[in-house]
Amino acid sequence: MMPVCAQCGNSYDKAFQLTNADGSFWFDSFECAIEAVAPRCAHCQCRIIGHGMEADGRFFCCDHCAEHMGVEGLNDRV
Repeated sequence: MMPVCAQCGNSYDKAFQLTNADGSFWFDSFECAIEAVAPRCAHCQCRIIGHGMEADGRFFCCDHCAEHMGVEGLNDRV
């Protein structure tokens, strides 16, 4: 029996399993895994697939977005 993607429902023989604090999930692509588990930026709503930033329990893709939400003191790594 082939695993079924938790995001799109596709059965795929090369699926992979991702485990996090919420459980274990099978995905048929990184695209589906990102859509299912990557957090969204609190400002621009893009999926954060890099390191991102966190302040006051909110996630941001960059310090620019954090500043737009009133967060001070975060800096992107340069």
